[in-house]
Amino acid sequence: MSYEPKIELFTDEYFMREALKEAQKAFDADEVPIGAVVVCNQRIIAKAHNMTEALNDATAHAEMLAITAAENYLNAKFLQDCTLYVTLEPCVMCAGASFWSRIGKVVYGAPDERYGYKKAGDTLFHPKTQIIGGVMAQECGQLIRRFFEKKRG
Repeated sequence: MSYEPKIELFTDEYFMREALKEAQKAFDADEVPIGAVVVCNQRIIAKAHNMTEALNDATAHAEMLAITAAENYLNAKFLQDCTLYVTLEPCVMCAGASFWSRIGKVVYGAPDERYGYKKAGDTLFHPKTQIIGGVMAQECGQLIRRFFEKKRG
């Protein structure tokens, strides 16, 4: 009897890699490299990356754009059966948008010591929202560090 290891396709790491692909698009467009995907029933229903420079809009964060796209896809304003994967800890604005959309789960990569929601506390998310931080934090943080090193360079 041979042992076959169980391969899990749709893990938090799998979906965070998809968010990282979006972050790379932002990096390539000279935007702060943050990417987000929204998943419902193990399917990506929305993808986005920061577009604040391209749209000349301070609110065009990856999370905001992904939440709007997911709501449009589902034709619903609540996302309680969805998970938001984002490469950086959400800011206060994005945490607030997650609250109002009632997203079921938020999974983020790297912490954001300067602008992350934790500065204001966990109460920014809906009480039923599950929050998981630190998924692929090193990879997510490395892309952001590379971006700012290039800017300062």
